[in-house]
Amino acid sequence: MPSPGVKLEREVIFAERKFVATPLSIGLRIGGAAEFGGLDAKANFKRSEALVTLASRYFPNLSSNGGIAWAGHRPATPDSLPVIGPSPGNGNIFYAFGHGHLGLTQAATTGRLIADLVAGRAPPVDLKPYSISRFN
Repeated sequence: MPSPGVKLEREVIFAERKFVATPLSIGLRIGGAAEFGGLDAKANFKRSEALVTLASRYFPNLSSNGGIAWAGHRPATPDSLPVIGPSPGNGNIFYAFGHGHLGLTQAATTGRLIADLVAGRAPPVDLKPYSISRFN
Protein backbone atom coordinates (compact mmCIF):
# COMPACT_ATOMS: atom_id res chain seq x y z
CA MET A 1 0.00 0.00 0.00
CA PRO A 2 1.77 3.17 -1.18
CA SER A 3 0.02 5.62 1.18
CA PRO A 4 -1.32 3.51 4.03
CA GLY A 5 -2.06 6.31 6.50
CA VAL A 6 -0.08 4.31 9.06
CA LYS A 7 3.53 4.97 10.02
CA LEU A 8 5.55 2.10 11.48
CA GLU A 9 9.20 2.27 12.48
CA ARG A 10 9.68 -1.50 12.20
CA GLU A 11 7.92 -4.72 11.30
CA VAL A 12 5.02 -5.64 13.57
CA ILE A 13 4.13 -9.32 13.92
CA PHE A 14 0.60 -10.15 15.01
CA ALA A 15 1.37 -13.73 16.06
CA GLU A 16 -2.10 -14.53 17.37
CA ARG A 17 -3.65 -13.43 14.06
CA LYS A 18 -0.81 -14.81 11.90
CA PHE A 19 -0.01 -11.73 9.85
CA VAL A 20 2.74 -9.15 9.61
CA ALA A 21 2.81 -5.41 8.82
CA THR A 22 6.14 -4.35 7.31
CA PRO A 23 7.11 -0.75 6.55
CA LEU A 24 8.85 -0.38 3.19
CA SER A 25 10.33 2.61 1.40
CA ILE A 26 7.39 2.36 -1.03
CA GLY A 27 4.63 2.01 1.59
CA LEU A 28 3.34 -0.74 3.83
CA ARG A 29 3.22 -4.48 3.19
CA ILE A 30 0.64 -6.68 4.89
CA GLY A 31 1.41 -10.38 4.59
CA GLY A 32 0.94 -13.72 6.18
CA ALA A 33 -1.05 -16.09 4.02
CA ALA A 34 0.34 -19.25 2.47
CA GLU A 35 -1.50 -21.15 -0.21
CA PHE A 36 -0.37 -24.58 -1.30
CA GLY A 37 -1.95 -24.70 -4.73
CA GLY A 38 0.86 -26.03 -6.89
CA LEU A 39 3.10 -24.38 -9.43
CA ASP A 40 0.42 -23.81 -12.06
CA ALA A 41 -2.52 -22.77 -9.86
CA LYS A 42 -3.69 -19.18 -9.91
CA ALA A 43 -3.36 -17.29 -6.65
CA ASN A 44 -6.45 -16.81 -4.50
CA PHE A 45 -6.38 -13.11 -3.66
CA LYS A 46 -9.34 -13.43 -1.28
CA ARG A 47 -6.70 -14.16 1.36
CA SER A 48 -5.02 -10.81 0.62
CA GLU A 49 -8.34 -9.01 0.95
CA ALA A 50 -8.99 -10.77 4.27
CA LEU A 51 -5.56 -9.72 5.58
CA VAL A 52 -6.25 -6.07 4.74
CA THR A 53 -9.61 -6.30 6.53
CA LEU A 54 -7.89 -7.87 9.53
CA ALA A 55 -5.12 -5.24 9.56
CA SER A 56 -7.79 -2.51 9.52
CA ARG A 57 -8.93 -3.71 12.95
CA TYR A 58 -5.49 -2.88 14.36
CA PHE A 59 -4.90 0.20 12.20
CA PRO A 60 -8.26 2.03 11.95
CA ASN A 61 -6.81 4.69 9.59
CA LEU A 62 -5.36 2.11 7.19
CA SER A 63 -5.84 3.03 3.54
CA SER A 64 -5.39 0.28 0.99
CA ASN A 65 -5.88 2.65 -1.97
CA GLY A 66 -3.35 1.84 -4.64
CA GLY A 67 -2.39 -1.39 -2.89
CA ILE A 68 -1.23 -4.27 -5.06
CA ALA A 69 -2.06 -7.89 -4.32
CA TRP A 70 0.98 -10.08 -4.89
CA ALA A 71 1.74 -13.77 -4.77
CA GLY A 72 4.85 -15.76 -5.47
CA HIS A 73 6.46 -19.10 -4.91
CA ARG A 74 8.20 -19.58 -1.57
CA PRO A 75 10.72 -22.30 -0.81
CA ALA A 76 9.38 -24.85 1.63
CA THR A 77 9.94 -28.48 2.44
CA PRO A 78 7.27 -31.14 3.10
CA ASP A 79 8.23 -31.34 6.79
CA SER A 80 8.62 -27.54 7.22
CA LEU A 81 12.27 -27.90 8.26
CA PRO A 82 15.05 -26.30 6.24
CA VAL A 83 17.76 -28.24 4.43
CA ILE A 84 21.14 -27.37 5.95
CA GLY A 85 24.31 -29.33 5.29
CA PRO A 86 26.62 -30.85 2.71
CA SER A 87 25.44 -32.40 -0.51
CA PRO A 88 25.69 -36.20 -0.36
CA GLY A 89 27.07 -36.18 -3.90
CA ASN A 90 29.70 -33.47 -3.49
CA GLY A 91 31.24 -32.45 -0.18
CA ASN A 92 32.17 -29.05 -1.64
CA ILE A 93 28.50 -28.11 -2.08
CA PHE A 94 26.50 -27.01 0.95
CA TYR A 95 22.73 -26.64 1.11
CA ALA A 96 20.95 -23.88 3.01
CA PHE A 97 17.37 -23.53 1.76
CA GLY A 98 13.74 -24.29 2.50
CA HIS A 99 13.23 -21.96 5.45
CA GLY A 100 9.73 -21.14 4.22
CA HIS A 101 8.57 -17.84 5.65
CA LEU A 102 11.46 -17.65 8.12
CA GLY A 103 14.40 -17.22 5.75
CA LEU A 104 15.45 -13.80 6.99
CA THR A 105 14.80 -14.77 10.59
CA GLN A 106 16.95 -17.89 10.36
CA ALA A 107 19.59 -16.52 7.96
CA ALA A 108 22.19 -15.60 10.58
CA THR A 109 21.98 -18.95 12.35
CA THR A 110 22.04 -20.90 9.08
CA GLY A 111 24.98 -18.81 7.87
CA ARG A 112 26.89 -19.62 11.04
CA LEU A 113 26.21 -23.34 10.63
CA ILE A 114 27.31 -23.30 6.99
CA ALA A 115 30.43 -21.29 7.90
CA ASP A 116 31.33 -23.96 10.47
CA LEU A 117 30.90 -26.71 7.88
CA VAL A 118 32.92 -24.89 5.23
CA ALA A 119 35.71 -24.22 7.75
CA GLY A 120 35.74 -27.86 8.85
CA ARG A 121 34.45 -27.09 12.36
CA ALA A 122 31.78 -29.15 14.08
CA PRO A 123 28.54 -27.14 14.20
CA PRO A 124 27.07 -26.50 17.67
CA VAL A 125 23.94 -28.54 16.82
CA ASP A 126 23.30 -31.89 15.18
CA LEU A 127 22.46 -31.18 11.54
CA LYS A 128 21.16 -34.68 10.76
CA PRO A 129 17.48 -33.61 11.09
CA TYR A 130 18.19 -30.95 8.42
CA SER A 131 20.01 -33.21 5.96
CA ILE A 132 18.75 -33.46 2.37
CA SER A 133 19.13 -37.24 2.81
CA ARG A 134 15.96 -37.33 4.94
CA PHE A 135 13.98 -37.17 1.68
CA ASN A 136 15.49 -40.37 0.21
